[in-house]
Amino acid sequence: MLEIQQLRTDLDNITRELAKRGYVFPVTVFNKLEAERKAIQTKTQELQAQRNTASKKIGYAKSRGEDVTAIMAEVTQFGGELKQAEIQLEQIQEQLQKILLEVPNLPHSSVPQGKDETGNMSIRNWGTPKIFDFEIKDHVSIGEGLGLLDFEAAAKLSGARFSVMKGSLALLHRALTQFMLDQHTQEHGYTEIYVPYLVNTDSLRGTGQLPKFAEDLFAVRAGGVSKDDNTPSFHLIPTAEVPITNMVRDEIVPIQELPLKYVSHTPCFRSEAGSYGRDTRGLIRQHQFDKVELVHLVHPDQSYSALEQLVGHAEKILQLLDLPYRVMTLCTGDMGFSAAKTYDIEVWLPAQNTYREISSCSNCEAFQARRMQARFRNENGKPALLHTLNGSGLAVGRTLVAVLENYQNSDGSVTIPKVLRAYMNGLDQIGKKGGK
Repeated sequence: MLEIQQLRTDLDNITRELAKRGYVFPVTVFNKLEAERKAIQTKTQELQAQRNTASKKIGYAKSRGEDVTAIMAEVTQFGGELKQAEIQLEQIQEQLQKILLEVPNLPHSSVPQGKDETGNMSIRNWGTPKIFDFEIKDHVSIGEGLGLLDFEAAAKLSGARFSVMKGSLALLHRALTQFMLDQHTQEHGYTEIYVPYLVNTDSLRGTGQLPKFAEDLFAVRAGGVSKDDNTPSFHLIPTAEVPITNMVRDEIVPIQELPLKYVSHTPCFRSEAGSYGRDTRGLIRQHQFDKVELVHLVHPDQSYSALEQLVGHAEKILQLLDLPYRVMTLCTGDMGFSAAKTYDIEVWLPAQNTYREISSCSNCEAFQARRMQARFRNENGKPALLHTLNGSGLAVGRTLVAVLENYQNSDGSVTIPKVLRAYMNGLDQIGKKGGK
């Protein structure tokens, strides 16, 4: 959430910056509400002064033995007008808050300007895509050909955009998760954390999913709630970023504890609203998928160095798996709602002959912290807003897709990357030679 005082003093500049993101700030509505707020606050101050003056008159009149009935009636009237002004001011503040909750973050000055993904900027490439001497299969054909990936069973159980994995493919999925967690905790200094998969609306509001993106979430009502009550008790998490970051909501973290670096493996649940017709085949865009999430909570002076570190940690996973990838800086029109700057890491998928996103790493600066009132006690002993960062380290399903496609063999089998074999009970291949 943006700082309202900044909007009041620098509205023209902020509206220009938001326009780079394709967001049109409601200037007319905001100015109207601000004018009403100022008028009511001025009126409130005048009423308070008049009431104080009248109250003093009561004491003076009583000391002289005079009738104070009329003056007391005047004080009562002022009190009633003050109460009405407080109600009006509260309503205006609620309307201003509603506007603020739906305004995206301001882009960092280093973010390239652009309308959509075509404006993203390539930063670096790592690895060389393998040249195959046989017809390349996509991950769906590979998994189904081995009898280890079953979308029909998933559709029977749940519907479209779900999957069932079996045998050594399920083991490979688990091995990837364990490998990522071990790398981040043992080599990159993260604290592993287990979090709830169901969160309340305050948590989703804190990280920016609500109120603007309600349709992207799965809402859940607890048993015993009246069917006439449409208010969800919980939402399934779209990412572990939500519960982890909200752990510091309404908290003041001692400065000596910073930075806080957390890693968590969770399933993620997304309705994929607005994505119908996109990536309908396979594991790329599912309603349920697993992710290893990285979260940093840091001093504001350290957030951009932390962003580079975060991206490097996600890249290291791909390097150890020997999967070619590239790093992109997202342009203003392609960034997520809460982000001030975002790097996307895109892995090479041979069957699509292109790079596809496997991790998105963002610095949200104080945007989420202001919504959550997540603070630390700074060098002067005063509370100040934290900076929050998050990124995938990595999306497990998409990493599985990349392994299946980049490590496929002509006979339909899949070679296991060397770093994963210890997690696969020594198995070096899935398929005809490696077994199921």
